[in-house]
Amino acid sequence: MKTWPVGMIGGAPGSFMGDVHRRALALTGQFSLVAGCLSRHPRQALEAGQALGLDPARAYTDWTRMAREEAARPDGIALAIIVTPNAMHLPVAAAFLDAGIPVLCEKPLALTLEQARHFAIRFEEKTNDMIMAYTYSGYAMVREARRLVQTGALGALRGIQVEYLQDWLADADSDGGWRLDPRTGGAGGCVGDIGTHAFHLAEFVSGLRCEALSARISHLVAGRAVPDDAQIQLRFADDTVGGLWVSQVATGCGNALRLRLFGEKAGLEWNQEQPDTLVLSTMDGCQTHIARAGSAVPTPSLLPRGHPEGYLEAFARLYADTAGLLGGHNAPLLPRLDAGLRGQEFIEAALESGARYGAWTALRT
Repeated sequence: MKTWPVGMIGGAPGSFMGDVHRRALALTGQFSLVAGCLSRHPRQALEAGQALGLDPARAYTDWTRMAREEAARPDGIALAIIVTPNAMHLPVAAAFLDAGIPVLCEKPLALTLEQARHFAIRFEEKTNDMIMAYTYSGYAMVREARRLVQTGALGALRGIQVEYLQDWLADADSDGGWRLDPRTGGAGGCVGDIGTHAFHLAEFVSGLRCEALSARISHLVAGRAVPDDAQIQLRFADDTVGGLWVSQVATGCGNALRLRLFGEKAGLEWNQEQPDTLVLSTMDGCQTHIARAGSAVPTPSLLPRGHPEGYLEAFARLYADTAGLLGGHNAPLLPRLDAGLRGQEFIEAALESGARYGAWTALRT
């Protein structure tokens, strides 16, 4: 099995997302972290590189130099992984794409829709080289849910409900760091941080595109510059209706992402905190619990049935798809640049609707 050399920008040891990405890389056995610009602070960048065992010559203090020098090396990186604060996503991605190096980037794509659109136009010919880390599309049973919808197991869809609830910002003195600063995290707050995951999940599984939304955007903890709760009505193609609730102040909720789809024939539910099971319900009161890796589930799994797969395995599946893509294979379920742009359109439409007291606002692409 070929091992692909990769580099990471941001994500020094001890950072949540940096550590998650490195663990997921290790799970695949198809990548080797060989370079990095792991902090914007030069001393910390060098110390982080040393802690991860990088060659000192490839522990960079400047990501523009990293892009340039890695592109010139015969053994240079095949993929740049961006786990910086949101404000740095586009400039870092642009540097590596310009250098001919594909990118896997955390979401959201940008701080504003205008920035995202300019970026998408500039790199239109490299859209397949820009991969977005919409983690939840990597869960095996999310992909199985998508397959069941496509095969007609639910019949024509009527309703889509998705919620993503956390409580880590429920206290007024919670340290949200750069995520609560619109200059570094964007104006979307919880809508951009986790609402984009919920929105992507709804469209990914249903196969439908949201055409318009009506949003109530809230700052439930006084004094915050960005929203921490939003309740949004969604209107999809084919007259399908939906709702999305996202909150980072939902007391008692850890990482409660749940998707429910309702069709003419059946309903389907997936819960991220119990990710190995889908619940298929019909009007006669019957419920079928579909287990990952069961004999009736053709969607591939990383582990045998009864050995739980979770968040890291979902990330690993995205990386396995990325390895296939780098090797010249198709990766149709891997989120690309268009998914990042779509997420940015969702954020802006929700904020615009909220500012207009819930007025229905169109998503334009």
